[in-house]
Amino acid sequence: MALSEERLEVIRANAELVIRELAHASGRTLGFDGDSVAYVEEFIERQRAQVPETARGLVGVIGCYLGEAIIEAVPGADWSEDENGALIVLFANSDAVYPFHKVEKQIAEGLEAGESILSFYNVSINYVAAGKLGEAASEETP
Repeated sequence: MALSEERLEVIRANAELVIRELAHASGRTLGFDGDSVAYVEEFIERQRAQVPETARGLVGVIGCYLGEAIIEAVPGADWSEDENGALIVLFANSDAVYPFHKVEKQIAEGLEAGESILSFYNVSINYVAAGKLGEAASEETP
């Protein structure tokens, strides 16, 4: 289901907030590219270690950021809702990914448990969006 323009504006504003605040705090230039996603992943890990309760409150804004980064990288991708009302990034091939869920998992379990928003970003843009998810799974299995 397509989202209203007002809802999309809120999502985009949250994504820009992540870029603005993390760029200000780090002195780095950030955007919606893979290197910036890697920096946000590191930020999540630092927050998990320092103030776990605060980190959980970041799911919404970082989920918006991660989704926007995926949309920026994949022509034709856009925000939508699944049948349960969860926000998803929907690709032209009708496959979808759940950026908020992935951020929540990394915050809860961390990189040490294999939860990585950078890996999610890469798999989303290189495999899911291209209809090659089976190839990604076979590359990980020796």
